[in-house]
Amino acid sequence: MRIAVTGSIATDHLLTFPGRFRDQLIEGRLDTVSLSFLADELEVRRGGVAANIAYGLGALGLAPLLVGAVGRDFAEYGELLAAQGVDTGSVHISEARHTARFICTTDAEQNQIGTFYAGAMSEARDIALAPVLDRAGGLDLVLVSPNDPEAMLRHTREAAALGVPFCADPSQQLARLDGDQVRLLLRGPRHLFTNAYEAQLVQERTGWTEAQVLERVGTWVITRGADGVRILAAGRPALDVPAVPADGTVEPTGAGDAFRAGFLAAVAGTDDTERAARLGAALATTALESVGSQAYTLDGERLLARIEDAYGPAAAADLAPVTKAVRV
Repeated sequence: MRIAVTGSIATDHLLTFPGRFRDQLIEGRLDTVSLSFLADELEVRRGGVAANIAYGLGALGLAPLLVGAVGRDFAEYGELLAAQGVDTGSVHISEARHTARFICTTDAEQNQIGTFYAGAMSEARDIALAPVLDRAGGLDLVLVSPNDPEAMLRHTREAAALGVPFCADPSQQLARLDGDQVRLLLRGPRHLFTNAYEAQLVQERTGWTEAQVLERVGTWVITRGADGVRILAAGRPALDVPAVPADGTVEPTGAGDAFRAGFLAAVAGTDDTERAARLGAALATTALESVGSQAYTLDGERLLARIEDAYGPAAAADLAPVTKAVRV
């Protein structure tokens, strides 16, 4: 299956604050917040939603096409992604801007405060999908993930015009998109990905009820952290898939991206979203146990064992062909 993953490519600067954000907030003064948190750890990692998802797909043995914009500082990063099986031939290199940066602080309760600098990502609006399709000899799916807003709208329109199925993953960019833009992104995606908070934001931005959203999307996949995943589709009862328990300390950055990679790898050629959500949950937990969005490595047997422990032998047997393709 040939999947084009469009979206952000960035470097993550991940800081750890040993206290709790809420202890620093003064009731009645939230309109004039001026805070500084003394972090005691810093990790500089490769990130960006599209790159994270492509990394996970590559780890599972697929060869995704990464579509995004970066600066000339991308060379080493690109080599590392290529070694993971990611096709970076459709990545646009800016001559004027640096690769995007995400700076995120996590407190002792796993709450996060982040700032994203777009940089070269603003040039992603200049990337056309038709040449990507030609390079690949055809595409089976396009994922439209957080990116320059104009790029997200362009790639949604172009996927439809080219007759290529697409998935919508507006995620963090919902805060910047207006109602008309969100409604355009939801014109017939095969899957819509959000977390629980973003699910409410989608309805607020569009003015649509849950039922009205489901009239426009194939399935709505809502990640809920430790509470697992809820999958909604018009005319069907909600399907809840439990999370895979984590071993030890967790770091949440990139877990949602890993989930999407697992989901897309497993849903290829099938409409079995429960099967896909189980692999996604197992990959998300694997990512949770590493610091950084692309710090985890996969072992097919270990991944399959986690699936069996969480969902039983039948689920593991069903996903065994997918885990056998894990890149060593």
